[in-house]
Amino acid sequence: MAKYGFLGMGIMGSAMAANLVHAGHDVTVWNRTAARCAPLVALGARQADTPREVAATCDVTFAMLSDPAAALAVLEGADGVLGGIGQGRGYVDFSTVDDATANTIASQIVANGARYLEAPVSGTKKPAEDGTLIILAAGDRGLYDEVAPALDKLGKKRLFLGEVGQGARMKLVVNLIMGSMLTALSEGLALGLKGGLDGAEILDVLDAGAMACPMFRAKGPMLLSGAYPTSFPLKHMQKDLRLALALSEKLDQNLALTAASNELFKRARIAGNGDKDIGAVFSVIA
Repeated sequence: MAKYGFLGMGIMGSAMAANLVHAGHDVTVWNRTAARCAPLVALGARQADTPREVAATCDVTFAMLSDPAAALAVLEGADGVLGGIGQGRGYVDFSTVDDATANTIASQIVANGARYLEAPVSGTKKPAEDGTLIILAAGDRGLYDEVAPALDKLGKKRLFLGEVGQGARMKLVVNLIMGSMLTALSEGLALGLKGGLDGAEILDVLDAGAMACPMFRAKGPMLLSGAYPTSFPLKHMQKDLRLALALSEKLDQNLALTAASNELFKRARIAGNGDKDIGAVFSVIA
């Protein structure tokens, strides 16, 4: 059985690595804050001191990092992945980055004789825990086929989208829609509440009609409660909206609604809600 490495023990990465361990895979983990590896070690994973050590000792290294800067730092930094990865090994990056960053990572991995697959995921904490993510892969088809059994322990659906960059683009499309839908829900609830409507009844009406969707079902009660336990940090959604807008500039595509949503998420982040759930955007609307 292949030896897998996993870099990044945040909300998503820790749950995904745990599913690989539960499935019986040999997994070595690393995190910048080493203490976050402890729960994985308790499950049976090994802990490495550096990304370089992970890449050098594992057949395939997975990464789930917070943003483009973190993804590049783990790759290029002192004791980074590039110092350990070599001929025939694989690198699969689940991080949500822009297409340019994905291509930069790919070129450096390939230059070291290894193979690269970008594989950003659609889904938050609960799907990560349940192994029901949607995996948006692109890059080396051989590596995709090789790690398919592991991907199937992490997600309920996986797609191979072609050349490097297409996975990143698909993920940004998904998240700009999610962010805009959440701001629309927030504004609708805010207006209804100010108009004397019952919030639970608004959600009931939405759930009974054509706009019924799992996100409204999950986030609606959260917005009404005013508590935002983190499933998907707001600061990461704002980062994804910003990256989508940067892509729109490159492709000459108007994204007026996404721009407005980004400003609301930015306001919520500046107000100190960055580490709360994306639902906290409601706090600057209501």
